[in-house]
Amino acid sequence: MASDAAEAILEARRARRILAPLGAIAPQTIEAGYAVQKEVALRLGGLPPAGFKIGATTKQMQAYLGLPGPSAGFTPKSGLRGSPATARHADFLNPGAECEVAVRLARDIAPGPCTRDQAAAAVGEVFVAMEIVEKRYDDLGKLGTPTLIADQVFHAGGVLGTPVADWRAVDLAATRGRLCVDGQMRGEGVGADLLGHPFEALAWLAASAGAAAFGGLRAGQVVFLGSVTPPIWLDGPCTVVVEFDTLGRVELTLS
Repeated sequence: MASDAAEAILEARRARRILAPLGAIAPQTIEAGYAVQKEVALRLGGLPPAGFKIGATTKQMQAYLGLPGPSAGFTPKSGLRGSPATARHADFLNPGAECEVAVRLARDIAPGPCTRDQAAAAVGEVFVAMEIVEKRYDDLGKLGTPTLIADQVFHAGGVLGTPVADWRAVDLAATRGRLCVDGQMRGEGVGADLLGHPFEALAWLAASAGAAAFGGLRAGQVVFLGSVTPPIWLDGPCTVVVEFDTLGRVELTLS
């Protein structure tokens, strides 16, 4: 069943069409959704993944998506770009951008319960990032949370910033991020919006069914810890800038 659902998801992507509810082959539980997601990763040659994204770490995102809590998706290496990045708007299906705090792990984190301090101890680098997302769905209520998880929770790529020289001296809860499109601010928020602190989001991921499905988190992986703004949908070619006052900036131009 996971194999059939993964193929349906990848076929929708190849055809660049909205993912319809999967009917009888749809995963029925959160755990089943992550099992399908892992099958998608396998078919894309993405095991072990280059990292993970965490979606819906803010209350406003959970309300926006109709989700009861956070969810996670794997990140393939092919989707990660350095800043400034360029891409074609036409290569994405209804693209958008999100304003993210991200980390690169210096050590493994085994799947299971994890405290914020334990999560922080595994972090090697902290930097600003932009997640590229796609609006690949119509009615999320009909699609279902397990299928949304199976399809990597909107994930389509990311732009990575330069690591902060002394991130341990940065108040990550207080850092303020802004997302601008063609020079106009479209959203802002602070690190504390991410489950109270960005490293609380990392601890959540380590203890999640997603981490369990992929065998835990590994040194070298990048983790997008969540967006401090809702997704900002991009109707056409534009330049998007994400900037945090203590973490720097990243830029993406869609032609």
